[in-house]
Amino acid sequence: MRDVTLGPMSSATVRQSVTLPPTVARRVKQLAQAGRTSASRTLVDLIEAGLAVKERERTEFFATADQLARATSPREQARLKAILARLTFGV
Repeated sequence: MRDVTLGPMSSATVRQSVTLPPTVARRVKQLAQAGRTSASRTLVDLIEAGLAVKERERTEFFATADQLARATSPREQARLKAILARLTFGV
């Protein structure tokens, strides 16, 4: 399906087909039932939450990188490098 752009204030939606593993589909269905909403609405909420988390991680990474660039203490530099390693590699 084509993405239709109607301007910055548009509320147009795009129909998107996704394939979910059975375990994920069951969990989405359970969440939808518990929240008394549709599976589609639940998926949108989960995706929006995931995108927000990714954006926060990106912001934290760049803020930490900026702090590292300004740090003068070797101890502070090592601490910030460890944080960046964790953010980048999950270590």
